[in-house]
Amino acid sequence: MKASVRVAALAMAASALAGCMSTPPEEDPVQVKLNDLDARLIRIERVMQNQSLLEVSNQLEALRADVRGMHNDVDQMNNGMESLRRQQRDLYADLDQRMKALEARGGAAPGAAESPSAPGSAAGSQPPTETSVYQTAFGLLKDSQYDRAIQAFQQFLFNYPNSSLADNAQYWLGEAYYVNRSFPEAQSAFQKVVDKYPQSRKIPDALLKIGYCRYEMKLWEPAKAVLEQVVSKYPDAPAAKLAQERLDKMSTEKH
Repeated sequence: MKASVRVAALAMAASALAGCMSTPPEEDPVQVKLNDLDARLIRIERVMQNQSLLEVSNQLEALRADVRGMHNDVDQMNNGMESLRRQQRDLYADLDQRMKALEARGGAAPGAAESPSAPGSAAGSQPPTETSVYQTAFGLLKDSQYDRAIQAFQQFLFNYPNSSLADNAQYWLGEAYYVNRSFPEAQSAFQKVVDKYPQSRKIPDALLKIGYCRYEMKLWEPAKAVLEQVVSKYPDAPAAKLAQERLDKMSTEKH
């Protein structure tokens, strides 16, 4: 009997010991608090790191945008300069071609580059004729003395309003203004060719230059209207080809 009691007591003790071993010891609250603080600190560091990377990324993107903008500005400046150079080349080529054509028709003598006071010198004391005055003004234009050419053509038109050369003088007055980049004055001078000399052979050229002036003044729709008029009304004139070329250019430029 005593042996069985001893066995039972040993079994109970073993069971209690096993129960104690299976129950985890209570965690140290200080350690728990430290672990929590460590975890929070890690999370904060990660957030700060991500924010720093985001700021750096934003700054890099802003710099890239600035560089792209500078490249675009440079490209626009280069395109603008090239466009201006082309316009100048076209202008001088057109002016030279028209002057040669006029000379071929006998409109200007090869030696007509004297000053406005000089025409009478070749003929002694004889007064200048309307032809010599016209040739002098035309010679000034050929010599790129545009301001003096403007004055000379204006004086010719004032002195000889009914001359057979008046329409030509009015047209070349417009050309002098145009080469001088005085586009409003040039447009007005060319318009007078159309209004005052409706039978002049200069009408297609004057309309073309009105379109050019409006283009330079960025009056896109009025420029297109008059250039289209040249193409439709004077399809066989050299001015029609130039008008179509300018219309194509405006289309490419989205005007």
